[in-house]
Amino acid sequence: MINQSDKVVLIGVAGDSGCGKSTFLRRLSDLFGAELMTVICLDDYHSLDRKQRKAAGVTALDPRANNFDLMYEQIKALKENRSIDKPIYNHETGEIDPPERVDPNRIIVIEGLHPLYDERVRELIDFSVYLDISDDVKIAWKIQRDMAERGHTYEDVLASINARRPDFEAYIDIQKQYADVVIQILPTQLIPNDEEKKVLRVRLIQREGVEGFDPVYLFDEGSTIDWIPCGRKLTCSYPGIRMHYGPDSYYGNEVSVLEVDGQFDRLEEMIYVESHLSNTSTKYYGEMTELLLKHREYPGSANGSGLFQVLVGLKMRATYERLTAGSRELANA
Repeated sequence: MINQSDKVVLIGVAGDSGCGKSTFLRRLSDLFGAELMTVICLDDYHSLDRKQRKAAGVTALDPRANNFDLMYEQIKALKENRSIDKPIYNHETGEIDPPERVDPNRIIVIEGLHPLYDERVRELIDFSVYLDISDDVKIAWKIQRDMAERGHTYEDVLASINARRPDFEAYIDIQKQYADVVIQILPTQLIPNDEEKKVLRVRLIQREGVEGFDPVYLFDEGSTIDWIPCGRKLTCSYPGIRMHYGPDSYYGNEVSVLEVDGQFDRLEEMIYVESHLSNTSTKYYGEMTELLLKHREYPGSANGSGLFQVLVGLKMRATYERLTAGSRELANA
């Protein structure tokens, strides 16, 4: 258990199932160390078990199937350095199991469908990211996975996606307007009529004016830049790589957008891209590339999703260090 004087930093990771939250959490663990970080899956705050949801005709995405009062009380308690008895939702049985004791830690990560839905919980969060996969990519990925691995038919897959869509749009998708950063995954624009959705266009949407957060930029802050880095210093097979940076507006907020379309052939060469990015919050030259190389087997490592997950992780580390600087100084005094 951490000392009473230690500040607890709360991170929110939001998005639909299958959008890359697990991979992002593994990257955060690389940065912070597993011993400093406690992850809470917000599925544990389902107030209705699987049978009850079916009887009531609601999905797990529906706020009526979740206990936001308890979520707020317990997340607030952890942030105030107090232990909680957290419920457990058992994904295998679909039932709610007896609670477990959770002690506060230096970093508490709340992840799942609803971290930014309740305003009270939202205001406790020190830094938040929303992982946003476009419908086209989501459908292609789910079809490839469910048909290949689970024996589902194409019609079954589409039916399950369409059944979730109204609740997803009503309760989950709306949360991205509150995030400090959105990682948006879209079909490539480099391949006409691309059906496979294996090459991706990934955008890092960074909100301006967030205290202590300096958005990453390419070449010249505030400018609009299109850059094709392929050439002697970066190996690019078809269809190549295109990067973009510039100011934009998102849900009425001023943002900076960094974009990568295409995939990298050799992660070792990412140092060339890293050298042209500023405000990355790395501690030394090449750290971003090193973090990507550390787990090149992670999904998305060869495209913008891996790159941006690492960059957002570095920003979360910078937030943690800024917010805990006072308590660390006291401990060293």
